[in-house]
Amino acid sequence: MKISRGEKWFHYTNNIVLGLFAILCFLPFIYVLAQSFSSHRAVASGEVLFWPIEFHTAAYAELFKDDYFLHSFLISIGRTVIGTLINIALTCLLAYPLSKAYIKGRGVILMGIVFTMLFNGGMIPTYLVVRATGLLDTIWALILPTAISAFNVMIMKTFFQSVPNELEESARIDGCSNLGILIRIVVPLSMPAIATISLFHAVAHWNAYFDAVLYIMDRDLYPVQVYLRELIQFDQTDINLKDDWESQLIATETLKAAALLVSTLPILMVYPFLQKYFVKGALIGSVKG
Repeated sequence: MKISRGEKWFHYTNNIVLGLFAILCFLPFIYVLAQSFSSHRAVASGEVLFWPIEFHTAAYAELFKDDYFLHSFLISIGRTVIGTLINIALTCLLAYPLSKAYIKGRGVILMGIVFTMLFNGGMIPTYLVVRATGLLDTIWALILPTAISAFNVMIMKTFFQSVPNELEESARIDGCSNLGILIRIVVPLSMPAIATISLFHAVAHWNAYFDAVLYIMDRDLYPVQVYLRELIQFDQTDINLKDDWESQLIATETLKAAALLVSTLPILMVYPFLQKYFVKGALIGSVKG
């Protein structure tokens, strides 16, 4: 198919604009990276822009020696892994029966789910529920209140509706139960959508901090985002920057930059493995049906 000159110029312009936008999005990461490898003097004098000045790695060394940071990092990893698995399991178990038109009461349940997308009890009623169920000061207070996302249930329901009924009928003839059909047939065929909502849930769990501030009083259960909040907003850290000459090279801003980068790495490492499913899963789950 021949492309006109106007279409060529549009493609060139579009690529240039998107490229510039990508660079603008990437520049803050470069700045934080440069700051994390720079000395106290360079950071304090404002010399650091997009390249480290007086390169050193003392901030990372001190950060990884901080037991509080390492413990909060592990808490966030555990919350993200366990929480995402629970999210996916419950979402699939709820979305699959709702995708079947023959289920009685399906419309009422769908109406209730959509209602929760528009209205909710708010922060105080949610806190009272968490307290009444005995979840305060436990890791489950960070997982169970957000175990179901109505938006993701609707995406999975729409995706499940696109699975051919003939496959399920043949499996049922072979003696497969409804749960077996879901696990052995429907879930493998729905991996693009599952990978997409897994990414949604994982990012939400990893970035969440406000629920930990509300429900957790035990400092040993704080996730890494609360650690970053204390460090960035209140300059609170267990790291002593005055004991020796090497520690005095580290500015508080340098330590903040190092902590931000290390805390961002897990999601950056996961995303490339799920990116190929992301667009396909979001589009099919939102459009089909």
